[in-house]
Amino acid sequence: MQRVRAVVARAEGEPVSVETVLVPAPGPGEAVVKVWACGVCHTDLHYREGGVNDEFPFLLGHEAAGSVESVGEGVTGIEPGDFVVLNWRAVCGQCRACRRGRPQYCFDTHNARQRMTLADGTELTPALGIGAFADKTLVAAGQCTKVDHAARPEAVGLLGCGVMAGLGAALNTGRVGRGESVAVIGCGGVGSAAVAGARLAGAARIIAVDLEKRKLDTAMKLGATHTVNAAKADTVAAVRELTDGFGADVVIDAVGTPKTYEQAFYARDLAGTVVLVGVPAPETRLELPLLEVFGRGGALKSSWYGDCLPSRDFPVFTDLYLQGRLDLDAFVSETIGIGDVEAAFERMHRGDVLRSVVVL
Repeated sequence: MQRVRAVVARAEGEPVSVETVLVPAPGPGEAVVKVWACGVCHTDLHYREGGVNDEFPFLLGHEAAGSVESVGEGVTGIEPGDFVVLNWRAVCGQCRACRRGRPQYCFDTHNARQRMTLADGTELTPALGIGAFADKTLVAAGQCTKVDHAARPEAVGLLGCGVMAGLGAALNTGRVGRGESVAVIGCGGVGSAAVAGARLAGAARIIAVDLEKRKLDTAMKLGATHTVNAAKADTVAAVRELTDGFGADVVIDAVGTPKTYEQAFYARDLAGTVVLVGVPAPETRLELPLLEVFGRGGALKSSWYGDCLPSRDFPVFTDLYLQGRLDLDAFVSETIGIGDVEAAFERMHRGDVLRSVVVL
């Protein structure tokens, strides 16, 4: 059992605090990871606000990279000293999706069986089964993906959630092709990553849509060829005008509201694809004319974690980063200490940053 510093959300809506947390030795199929860096993601704020479940207290943080310190019985594929990016979808290999050869859709992903606790023995619920705003964390070994140790942890750790969600929305779910047109509605962290993914795919026209000029400026740096300020222009009309009147081949909704989804639906070309990667609120409802759904053809898709398979995708994107072809550093707005997470939530809520990253 080890004693470490960690960020804990004790009750709904209350500020987080840095507490002493006990990390057990890894059991069968588990690993203890020394965390080097962990991004501050909206999902962590959702946990703090009670928007995920009510299993307080939470050990926050999940978008992380670090080194394997120790492994439990039966672990293969990683060993102490390996540099890894953590993921929250350790595939089972046995469910119907895995047996069909589609492990990226695994229906029975798993986490560590043991719980980390507060010093008084209170069990903690780790955010997305990781809990990486901590000096060390206990995870299932399958949540560790080995990548090139030459990569900067603050940057590649972001592949663990938001950046992967955006890249995957374009490359895996949307299957953007060379020469195609793409529109991305909402250019925060996930949407900006979708822009970068469309650029990697070879899209000829990449249209970034947002209400804020600074986000549009960032999207241009990451590969957008055109921008639409949705506070000043009609999104559908503007996207159509930029695509010869037809609409984009792929439209990615990185916001997840009825309004933005409807814009995405009508801003795509006939037989085009809509990808929903923004997470809707639980009470959200959508109404579309069914005849339009039929008549416009194409595909309406949801992208969960960018339809990624960490063992396949994380090393590839890390290599692209090291080759200078994927600018993951651009997503790191600032590096902060473990005691600065609450202030980072405020900056994130205001839209001041793509990502604050805790360095440990």
